[in-house]
Amino acid sequence: MSEEILINVTPVETRVALVENGMLQEVYIERTSRKGIVGNIYRGKVVRVLPGMEAAFVDIGLERAAFIHASDVVSGQNGEDAADTPKSVPDIRSLLREGQSLVVQVTKDPIGTKGARLTTQLSIPSRYLVFMPGVSHIGISQRIEDDGERARLRAIVEEGAAELPELPGGYIIRTAAESAAAEDLLADMTYLHRLSQSIHERISRVAAPAVVYQDLPLFIRTIRDLIRPQTEKVRIDSRESHQRVVEFVDEFVSEFANKVEYYPGERPIFDLYSVEDEIQKALSRKVQLKSGGYVIIDQTEAMTTIDINTGAFVGHRNLEETIFKTNLEAARAISRQLRLRNLGGIIIIDFIDMEDPEHQRQVHRMLEKMLERDHAKTKITGVSELGLVEMTRKRTTESLGQVLCEPCPVCDGRGFLKTSETVCYEIFREILRVNRAYEAESYLVMAAQSVVDRLLDEESDNVADLETFITKSIRFQVEPFYSQEQYDVVLL
Repeated sequence: MSEEILINVTPVETRVALVENGMLQEVYIERTSRKGIVGNIYRGKVVRVLPGMEAAFVDIGLERAAFIHASDVVSGQNGEDAADTPKSVPDIRSLLREGQSLVVQVTKDPIGTKGARLTTQLSIPSRYLVFMPGVSHIGISQRIEDDGERARLRAIVEEGAAELPELPGGYIIRTAAESAAAEDLLADMTYLHRLSQSIHERISRVAAPAVVYQDLPLFIRTIRDLIRPQTEKVRIDSRESHQRVVEFVDEFVSEFANKVEYYPGERPIFDLYSVEDEIQKALSRKVQLKSGGYVIIDQTEAMTTIDINTGAFVGHRNLEETIFKTNLEAARAISRQLRLRNLGGIIIIDFIDMEDPEHQRQVHRMLEKMLERDHAKTKITGVSELGLVEMTRKRTTESLGQVLCEPCPVCDGRGFLKTSETVCYEIFREILRVNRAYEAESYLVMAAQSVVDRLLDEESDNVADLETFITKSIRFQVEPFYSQEQYDVVLL
């Protein structure tokens, strides 16, 4: 599998595209005016404790107060890993009080109306490791499957930790560490300890609310987190950013130095693999499949629902085989769309009903196999009695649609409008209401073109009956800037 990373840098935003076998798989966007804050460490102040929710709001200097659950305070105070956190969570009032100063790290960006999510268990990432101050545990990425390699990595990190006793802490060995040389891992550990010491020194100096540590900019994080041995090229279209990346690579991942190149071409870098077109497609509800079938993706605040249809695909053998092939193709497309759109939280997939249990198993296995490439943590269930597949995908930042779009001001995000017929009947009711409440000689209705057209045509008899009933005339005026749902009834 060939893999390339394209980095497009402008003064207002940075965009990163991960391309596998010539096809866009993931997009990351960071805007200068609204940078993501996941991984940032703050000294905050508790502004409100909520016993009923076992949580508290913390002021970290953002527009909205951030949110921390009691379980995230427990893990931080006890110096335990999340996996070791006791199931019975103490009363939040025994952990935090209003006005208290607290060192926290952001685990989720503010999304929609929700503030950032926090934890007191700090973690500081590098290329191969994640350092957790005050924790003794050493964890290894589940994607490193070879037992011998896991044992080798653990031994290296344990030996390195013993040589750096002045700042105790635990480690998570990242997937990128597989096959890494011992000296590279030890260099990472030294770097993390230096960084952790500087963070602790800053914590002791600043007053809440204040930023203590900010994660690297997107184009540097990309090199730290995404570049792998199978990555063929990293192309950057900004000379200044390219220089900073080269310096970072030379210091921390010198084995990839020959893979980073500056792209000076006149053609925009994202046009190389039709990235712009794919981003536009990813904002649509409908995903067309090559067979003629299609997938409908609806993102709501509570969950994302995905529905599969055969569409124009009629198959060749029988209905069951047609459904099976459509579902297989949809499973591959869905795994890509989850990554591309950065959809997180609860996801419900409604595959077309399959009678054959073996077909169900193969479609489920295909989805699992394709999700193995996902950088985000996913959990998937079997096919339920209703024929649905339920899964979760870890959500830390806004989805692509949330970053690039806003709710439609006409339909207010509903995705549909009242018909002109419905609006006409609302106008009739409004005229009756106003007529009972106020004295007027006549009425002027101001509305959109489509509504006025209907009032003067299909509803003309009803308008005449209404005029007779209220014994007053009604005139109509087209307002070109009104949406179909907008209208005003003016007393004359």
